[in-house]
Amino acid sequence: MAPRRPAELYRAPFPLYTVRLHPRRPLAITAGGGGAAKTGIRNGVHFLQLEQIGGQLSASLLHCHDTETRATMTMALAGDVIAAGQDNSCHILRFSLQEPEAAGSAGKDGETPCQHPAACASPCQPVAAGAAPGRAREVRVESLQRVRTDFSPDALQKAVRFSADGALLATGGADGFLRLWEFPSMKKTLEFRAHDGEIEDIALGPDNKVVTAGRDFQCCVWQQDQLVTGLRWHENLPGIPDKAYRYQACRFGAVEGSAGALRLYTVQVPHKRERRPPPCYLTKWDGKSFLPLLTRPCGSEVVSCLSISDSGTFLGLGTVTGSVAIHIAFSLQRLYYVKEAHGIVVTDVAFVPESRPGRELLGGHEAALLSVAVDSRCKLHLLPTRRSLPVWLLLLLCAGLIVATILLLQLAFPGFL
Repeated sequence: MAPRRPAELYRAPFPLYTVRLHPRRPLAITAGGGGAAKTGIRNGVHFLQLEQIGGQLSASLLHCHDTETRATMTMALAGDVIAAGQDNSCHILRFSLQEPEAAGSAGKDGETPCQHPAACASPCQPVAAGAAPGRAREVRVESLQRVRTDFSPDALQKAVRFSADGALLATGGADGFLRLWEFPSMKKTLEFRAHDGEIEDIALGPDNKVVTAGRDFQCCVWQQDQLVTGLRWHENLPGIPDKAYRYQACRFGAVEGSAGALRLYTVQVPHKRERRPPPCYLTKWDGKSFLPLLTRPCGSEVVSCLSISDSGTFLGLGTVTGSVAIHIAFSLQRLYYVKEAHGIVVTDVAFVPESRPGRELLGGHEAALLSVAVDSRCKLHLLPTRRSLPVWLLLLLCAGLIVATILLLQLAFPGFL
């Protein structure tokens, strides 16, 4: 049975390029814009309140942060700090959520009006009086720093990642340089050319190792500025030339049931478009030896983005044709797929966190994935809880099957026993 069409969670007044979910709050942050072109399309970062209403996950706009002429293309989140990639720079923002004000401050019909209309292309959705306890009505955003992270003529930061402890920030862009920054001082600690051409993605792993995926067909593991190894996903797949595929994305994910263990996941997409498009591939790697453990095709639609759930159980994929899929990390098998969920390139996907606030938002589903696209929409993809049988019931069924087989043989061949 095919999954239902995904619900539209939110529609922004500009193209959306990235989405992140707060690990400890029911909050989604999405961003994008029309850039510096004088088209009338604004640029901004939108903060969305997530909650269960009537058994369904819904989103309402809390705050629009205006980013002037700069569209946010990439974003990383560490607690209440955002690293936003805008043009050739990384802007560090800190936000805080204010608690609800007294009821006497409510506007007409008991609603709190938008406090920031100048930043919004359309009015914010009002927050009703008497909303659920703990619901924030105002978000305050403070700009902390701005550092230049790309020096190419194209001037575009394409990837940004915080380390697990939030003490390090890694950026990569169109000039092929990997830059590491101490956080929060934003002192540059390392800068070197990692790829000949654009860096597509960055993953920060154990033992201070950094993995970079570039458009030069390379995916590299670095210790400081020293190359540890170059990944070769197709060395056990005969018939695939070296430059037929390039790496599109790389992410580290936890190993379910193994505390501290990590797996690396990469996406490989065809370098050239063909009339009959070849498949894209997912590869799972050992997080220490960086040897390939499993490679599987993941469809002929070109993958544009990758996300991994907190537990490392699920992989979320978006494609350039607007489709969205969820795979199980253990076998790389596809569990969920909606063709052309957006109808245009999916720019980012993110799982609802598996923290206590996140589990409350799931509403009995096993996982929830948010996807954003250039069509300005944020959509919700729900993965129903998989049904499983207890071990004792499986053993009982096996025993019953054996007994039934023996009885049938006895009836068919008297004297069998």
